[in-house]
Amino acid sequence: MNDCCEDKACALEALQQRQGTALRIVLAINAVMFFVVFAAGILAQSTALLADSLDNLGDALTYAVSLYAIGRSARTKAAVALFKGLLILGAGFFVLGQVLYKILNPAVPVFETMGAIGALALLANAACLALLWKHREDDINMSSVWECSRNDVAANLAVLLAAAGVWLTAASWPDLAVGLALSALFVISAARVLRGAWIQIGAAPRDIGSPARPDPRESGSVNRISINFPPKCRD
Repeated sequence: MNDCCEDKACALEALQQRQGTALRIVLAINAVMFFVVFAAGILAQSTALLADSLDNLGDALTYAVSLYAIGRSARTKAAVALFKGLLILGAGFFVLGQVLYKILNPAVPVFETMGAIGALALLANAACLALLWKHREDDINMSSVWECSRNDVAANLAVLLAAAGVWLTAASWPDLAVGLALSALFVISAARVLRGAWIQIGAAPRDIGSPARPDPRESGSVNRISINFPPKCRD
């Protein structure tokens, strides 16, 4: 029985380490891409690129709070997911505001910059998606992270579509249309994350401050010394 409990504790620790490594990598990628894509969006006067950069910033913040949630209680993870949903919702409304501003102040974006930066961002976010794929169903924390990463890839593809539309029409409306579509995507995604987080908060026990650890007592009588002083997991 003790060996079984120790194996579960070691497996949980190994899972948390893998989650932390994946989140640190995607956090660094998104932080760098935010500055790159934001600068390009300003230079190219592209709403789609600005939306994409804001998505990168929101994701960097999301991954940071997700790192905090690793190993904590189910209720804490749900609260973090709720915060992520609000970030996504804020991004959606910001992009909608940018679309309205560009309608009132029209300018044709630079499609060459849109295409080049959009392709670079797609490669970066595809790498993030690949890293997070195997963690997408671990828990509410990682599933909401997966939701953000999937949105990134969709946003990058949309930017490339907008660049092609601007090139073909020599007008700004393809960029605005993609910006509007991304805004809708963010709002729908936020609603999904917020709903899941709210359900999880209602179902989780009220142990916000304590880390989530397996409770061997659920399986029957065990040696308490083994619970309080578990052996170090082997590499």
